[in-house]
Amino acid sequence: MVLGVVGTLVTGSCLAAEPAPQAAAPAPARAPGVPPPSRSIATNALTIHEVLDSVRGQYPPMLAALIERDVAAGRLQSAQGTFDLQFFSRLFDTPSGYYRSTTVDTGVEQFTGLWGSTLFGGYRVATGGLLPDYEKSRTQGSGEPRIGFRLPLLRDGSIDRRRAALLRARIEKDLADPIIHRQQIDFIRTATAGYYGWLAAGERLRLSEALLRIARERMAALRTQADSGLIPKIVLTDNQRLIVSRELAVVQARRRFEAAGLALSLFLRDGQENPVVAGRDRLPPALPMPEGPEASLLQQDIVRALTVRPEVRRLGLTQDRLEVDRRLAKNQLLPNLDAGVTASRDYGDRRYKDQTETEVQVGVELRVPLQRREAKGRVAEVEAQLEQNAREQQFARDRIQAEVRDSFSAWSAAHEQTLQARLNVRLAVELQEAEPARFARGATDLLALQLREQAAFDAQVSAVDIDADCFRAQADYRAATVAETLGMGRPQKAQGTPPASPPADTASPGRPGR
Repeated sequence: MVLGVVGTLVTGSCLAAEPAPQAAAPAPARAPGVPPPSRSIATNALTIHEVLDSVRGQYPPMLAALIERDVAAGRLQSAQGTFDLQFFSRLFDTPSGYYRSTTVDTGVEQFTGLWGSTLFGGYRVATGGLLPDYEKSRTQGSGEPRIGFRLPLLRDGSIDRRRAALLRARIEKDLADPIIHRQQIDFIRTATAGYYGWLAAGERLRLSEALLRIARERMAALRTQADSGLIPKIVLTDNQRLIVSRELAVVQARRRFEAAGLALSLFLRDGQENPVVAGRDRLPPALPMPEGPEASLLQQDIVRALTVRPEVRRLGLTQDRLEVDRRLAKNQLLPNLDAGVTASRDYGDRRYKDQTETEVQVGVELRVPLQRREAKGRVAEVEAQLEQNAREQQFARDRIQAEVRDSFSAWSAAHEQTLQARLNVRLAVELQEAEPARFARGATDLLALQLREQAAFDAQVSAVDIDADCFRAQADYRAATVAETLGMGRPQKAQGTPPASPPADTASPGRPGR
């Protein structure tokens, strides 16, 4: 008789732990035997899209990474200084001596970059007594304007150090994009893992509180029976011990949730870029249902990853930069053969009768480094670096394929575990629901009933963790295939929160006390 009364009260306490769910059409996504959610829908639930938008627009390391473009642009502008118009002015004076003279030479010089040619023009005037054979310095009274150009025919013709520096700066400016892209992928993957970790911590806290509520409500019923002499006092002590242990579990779950919220706040920012700690009011009504990968799209995703992954782009640009270095190194093996043309005319008082016509000077200069060890060493160095880069590109492609396949395998396995976890929850809940009836018949005791509750709770918490692992595995796959950052991923049915008005029986892996 006592066991029958206690069993009836315990059953009533368990059922009262959660309000009855609203009637609704069954949702095919819910696993059989999983209780529906009974909490109200959060109107301001935090979504994964909100977190990722914050990462892209307000996450300080992401903003710092974007500044890399400005750094590269500054380097490019600095390299473009090689084409700046150069102004020069020279003064030569002989204040004492037998021949006293002063020469002023000023002008401008422009490097054109067309086969290494340089244009120049200027004005020179010489005054005072000059040696009769000092033809290069003497001018008529009003001075001598001149214009000309220099052209390297072999070395420094097709490329030289200045143009190579400019080409490298342009490539390095393009190299900023894969560097930024790589960091963006890592930030988004980490933020996604943090978001689902926060969701899982919130769900664990809810489950722990629900399990504690069952024990507390049962305590009130047991105390009434103990006061009536229907059960021994030791049953109250046992249930009180259970309440204390579950209170400890709630404290631990609350701490884990707070820690997860603080970790997520590094990625979640307000309009002033200040961290926002998401509280329980931002939790969605239930964890979303994880989605599995599509095997038919694996090869397509591999091809895309091999095309758009930042590592591939970075190594390709590195190869372009090394090709510039090789062109320069091979060009430096050639001898210097420079040609120049200068035209000048003197104006003013005729101090020198032999300087009355326009003069045109044409010259060629040859210089040959005999050993050419510097150029040969540079060629050998660059060619070795190119071979090294080719090896790295091949390994990068192999590594990318392995990462995509591995993340696909991990996602597939995680999704399979979610299905098994839901089956585990269903079986554990069935056993929990059957235990009060056995207790009423005297076939078991209160300890067995508590163990069934704990087993159902453990199964539900395990299912929550497995769901979070599945979402993290999905994030790893999307990072490996660059689906998230490029907006190239196929639409996902579950993106972090359920629909605005989900069916009443769409739930997370289960609730205790049913």
